[in-house]
Amino acid sequence: MDWLSATKGFESYLLLERSLSKHSIAAYLSDVNKLESFLQDTGKSVDEVIQRDIELFLTFIHNIGITARSQARILSGLKAFYKYLILEDIVKVSPLELIEGPKIGKKLPVVLHQDEIDAMIAAIDLSQPLGHRNKAIIEILYACGLRVTELVNLRLNNVHDKLGYLQVIGKNNKERVIPIAEYSLEQLRLYTDHERKQIDVKPGFQDFVFLNRRGKSLSRVMVFNIVKGLAKAAGIEKSISPHTFRHSFATHLVEGGADLRAVQQMLGHESIITTELYTHMDTDFLRSTLENFLPIFKS
Repeated sequence: MDWLSATKGFESYLLLERSLSKHSIAAYLSDVNKLESFLQDTGKSVDEVIQRDIELFLTFIHNIGITARSQARILSGLKAFYKYLILEDIVKVSPLELIEGPKIGKKLPVVLHQDEIDAMIAAIDLSQPLGHRNKAIIEILYACGLRVTELVNLRLNNVHDKLGYLQVIGKNNKERVIPIAEYSLEQLRLYTDHERKQIDVKPGFQDFVFLNRRGKSLSRVMVFNIVKGLAKAAGIEKSISPHTFRHSFATHLVEGGADLRAVQQMLGHESIITTELYTHMDTDFLRSTLENFLPIFKS
């Protein structure tokens, strides 16, 4: 069965049989669409998906920075989808039957030190096409703490150059304003005033800040690949993603004594509890310092 027919049937099932809200149905359908998009190049229909496809999909969404909690929710949506397909006798066995969800704990995210960020930026070859674009991407991910989706959706009219801030549309379509340093703005100008003007921009993408060589907006996967490539070139062995720069941005602010409410606002967190994660990271940083340098902590 093709994906469109299966998805339409699933939507009707969720509405009529399970009486779910429009919001919940949209979330389930979004989960299915993510898997369909991932498998698009394989040409597989819904009844041809196997366990290995699901494992590769879960690895992919983990690598692009989707949190363990969000991974678990997506997995739950896909399990519901294949449960429906079994009820309709479209598939005999769910490819998710033996798949376990990610462990959701309080594991602290990976953070880059300033010298590691500097090494990644130094690894960018500015003589190459779009070298300045890649430098501006790293600068803005770190200097503004953007989510990768916010970065790829950034528009030219969201950059308020003279006032020194970015206007960002975050989760749930909520807008926030983030100050941007003059140095980071300068890197952005070097890209937009020169490299970007050499690109044949396709219709519908004229206002996107970051473009690929074909004149369309960057994908999250492309940004992920840029970051991974620079980390490798800089000799960094940590497992990092674009989201690592957001964690680093917040951690460095808290370590420097920034007000937690200000950090919350810049990150666009709904709750201060989410932002408080970085105070725990700061505590761990202090403890590691004591363990390294104070004899009484060495046992």
